[in-house]
Amino acid sequence: MTGSPTDLIWPQLGDFYQAATPWTMALLRVMVGLAMVPHGLRSSFGMFASTGGVGPRVPGVSRFKQQAAGLARQGYPLPHLWAALVVFALLGAGPLLALGLFTRPMAAVIALFFVHGVVAHYRWGHGWFWNQQGIEYPLMWLLAALVFVAVGGGPISLDHLIGWAF
Repeated sequence: MTGSPTDLIWPQLGDFYQAATPWTMALLRVMVGLAMVPHGLRSSFGMFASTGGVGPRVPGVSRFKQQAAGLARQGYPLPHLWAALVVFALLGAGPLLALGLFTRPMAAVIALFFVHGVVAHYRWGHGWFWNQQGIEYPLMWLLAALVFVAVGGGPISLDHLIGWAF
């Protein structure tokens, strides 16, 4: 059909696009999932301490308790529950999304994590730019996670391999 929104500028590349799409989607899914892990390791176990974002280490107090205390200072009810959900989003949902296992629910968990990030950074008045802790970075990751809420893991995923509809 001529003039349709799916017409290609270079129709000769159609076969390439069709072959590359599952692989590029898998690479994006892996990146979105694995990008969560270093943040979870930093906030939960104190790794990558020189990268910022984690308060000073209090001797004898676990990172999890410090994280919950930080959430309590920000006014969160049930801060230990929220801290556990953050750990799950970063260290549970992230790797599962990278593998393409329970893809849609794990992508939804990550998307909700970043909805909070966008709202929090906006409320803190940091503006747009990522290097000023603005909403640019969490918004980009939110939208990337929403792609997998919508499309699932695709043909290169564990969901597809085992025949699950996630």
